[in-house]
Amino acid sequence: MQTDYRAAPEKVKALGRVAVLMGGDSAERAVSLKSGAAVLNALIAAGVDAVGLDVQGSLLTVLDQGDFDRAFIALHGRGGEDGTVQAILSEAGIPYTGSDILASALAMDKLRTKLVFEGCGLPTPKFCTMSSVEDAGHILSTLNYPLSVKPSREGSSIGIRKVTSETELVDAYTTASEHDPLVLVEEWIEGPEFTVAILQGQALPAIGLSTDHVFYDYDAKYLSNDTQYRVPCGLAPEDEVRLQQLSVDAFRAVGGKTWGRVDIMQDAKGNFWLLEVNTVPGMTDHSLVPMAAKAAGFSFEELVVRILDDTLEAAGND
Repeated sequence: MQTDYRAAPEKVKALGRVAVLMGGDSAERAVSLKSGAAVLNALIAAGVDAVGLDVQGSLLTVLDQGDFDRAFIALHGRGGEDGTVQAILSEAGIPYTGSDILASALAMDKLRTKLVFEGCGLPTPKFCTMSSVEDAGHILSTLNYPLSVKPSREGSSIGIRKVTSETELVDAYTTASEHDPLVLVEEWIEGPEFTVAILQGQALPAIGLSTDHVFYDYDAKYLSNDTQYRVPCGLAPEDEVRLQQLSVDAFRAVGGKTWGRVDIMQDAKGNFWLLEVNTVPGMTDHSLVPMAAKAAGFSFEELVVRILDDTLEAAGND
């Protein structure tokens, strides 16, 4: 595997100056700063003229923070992953990495993503919405325990709880609604969890996840050193192909572009269930897309340059 990747001089020239947008004001600020720093260091190592921009306060200020030719979006959560900064950059005519305004906004909203999955005939756990504690009775008559309670428009597993009683449901709703007034409740799938990175229309090797936590939560994702990552993922080859195709279908269903990550559960019968699509996945030292890229045979430096490649195509189509 390459470990000393350098972008070709003609590509470096075509890319020009790249701003790596990171930080922001969302609940995922700390993770975004780590992702952005990793991306920035990799771009510089690859020979790209890159600068990091910590975008705080009004996102409109990103246009005032120096001249740059394109943006690598490493902003997680609201503002960076929900179509907002994509709209600002689009209006300014600045090419940027990843999905467009609509796909970003859609994928950030877990409820509407699941509605799209259902409309496309893609498997996703049965679910309800919850907008007040009074909804608990209806939910418990519709869904089966255990349940997952999560803010509809947060990332990095922030605000998510597993519940097995009405008391826990109400308590979990109260916590989740502090992050988003729209709360998603879905049936919990018992079984192994997998994630599949998508790069330029292709699925990278699937990764199997194991943790001593109740589920793959924020600590397991970014802080714990005990989380286990299986690459190969442990599935039979034909099942991994099926998983990869389902992930590509899910990414296409929301209109995802260039790169992203799809999270999936497998039940005891071997069925796969889609959880969500991430259009700006983490790029930290604990993150899954770089891990999948490594398994596919290329370095972090090559990965970030490949992600930038489509910004050249977008600029050429303007």
